[in-house]
Amino acid sequence: MARIVCTVVLIVLLNVLAGCGSADKGKSQLMSPRTQPAVASVTAAQLADAAEVDLVEQMSAHRQAYRQALQSLIEHYNKTGNHLKLQWAQKEMAGLDAMPQYKYIIEAAIAGPELRATAVIPEANDLYNEAVTIQKEAEWLVVVKDKTLLRLALDKYNQLIRKYPTSDKIDDAAFKAGEIYEYFKDYSITALYFERAYEWDAATPYPARFRRAYILDQHLHDRAAALDLYKQALETEGKQDKYLSWVQFAQTRVAELSKIGQPVQ
Repeated sequence: MARIVCTVVLIVLLNVLAGCGSADKGKSQLMSPRTQPAVASVTAAQLADAAEVDLVEQMSAHRQAYRQALQSLIEHYNKTGNHLKLQWAQKEMAGLDAMPQYKYIIEAAIAGPELRATAVIPEANDLYNEAVTIQKEAEWLVVVKDKTLLRLALDKYNQLIRKYPTSDKIDDAAFKAGEIYEYFKDYSITALYFERAYEWDAATPYPARFRRAYILDQHLHDRAAALDLYKQALETEGKQDKYLSWVQFAQTRVAELSKIGQPVQ
């Protein structure tokens, strides 16, 4: 029925248009042709990226649910005094913690270096404060940190960058996320997030250049890039008294890395 109705409507429209064409006696030739509206096309690469994001988000949700279920199981066996099954659940959790857990979608890479931390957005501020609170709770023991809470804080920092790319908190979130990635020893990602912090806000209140230079120097062994960045850090962040220890360290490394032909310790 719908197809028949559409066909009838089409025939009527064609007849109307034909009638108009015969009635204007060539006057329509004087009119400018209408420009067809541009239709945005979605590339195969964009579709693939969207599919990847969906898959990674599903995997991340399942991973978090698995961890929470294990934690609930541990708490249950601990309360009920079932020591054997408690040990099983604890060993499984330890195995999960020891297993590499890759992020796959790196918000700082997707966002790019062009963002600018300028807008005051209350929702972004709330999200940032929530993430900071969780991170502080995770780092309460300093040496032994709660990895589950750190991952939760990391997700919130990345969520802030993704949802509020103009917020004046994106450089703060990038730096804090970099700290967490450093704890998990994801040094390439760490370096990227520290770089984004000072790219998004050249006057960021964190020692992002010093920290990235250190990662490049000590972990990624890109000494040439580290040397240049130590020098930049001394000229920018090094002007602040609160970074005196970093200034001293950077000055030492600049002197050592500048010695051509001599091994660097």
